[in-house]
Amino acid sequence: MFRSPIRFCRVCATAVEYRVPDDGDTRVRAVCPSCGTIHYENPLNVVGTVAYWGPQGGQVLLCRRNIEPRWGKWTLPAGFLELGETTEQGAVRETQEEAGAEIALEGLFTLLNVARAGQVHIYYRARLLSDRFAPGHETLEARLFHEHEIPWDDLAFRTVQETLRHYFEDRRRGHFGVHTGDITW
Repeated sequence: MFRSPIRFCRVCATAVEYRVPDDGDTRVRAVCPSCGTIHYENPLNVVGTVAYWGPQGGQVLLCRRNIEPRWGKWTLPAGFLELGETTEQGAVRETQEEAGAEIALEGLFTLLNVARAGQVHIYYRARLLSDRFAPGHETLEARLFHEHEIPWDDLAFRTVQETLRHYFEDRRRGHFGVHTGDITW
């Protein structure tokens, strides 16, 4: 997992111990020996869109990353879900922040578990309302790609590759489903 372990209690600032809590839990957790607070470490949610443009959704929006990890690689507009927002709200916000794109969501498209990174990636299909973009500070460039133009070898993440593969397969079939899976490599 990419996150650092919890070192101090968020309630009383005492150094935590990693052990199985006395409450019947079966997993090792960060437990405060002073106040007894159990600190749970849960996966982070990444939310984004497969935003499309053109006849029958022939082009998709990709953003070239201006941040690490994988600076300079292409990705779908996505990022971490913020507290207080729904997954739909987060996907719209990330698309606006990263590409300056206005969209209309059309439904859940992929839900991919990335257990080794402690993440769940959730992508929605979205219709672009304009083909004009204004990338934010996390994006070097935002542009539309036909399937044959996708820079497959320069995609930032496996979840992006899987989501795009499902998108173009569903597009050829003329029916979009919801796809789930595990990224295990």
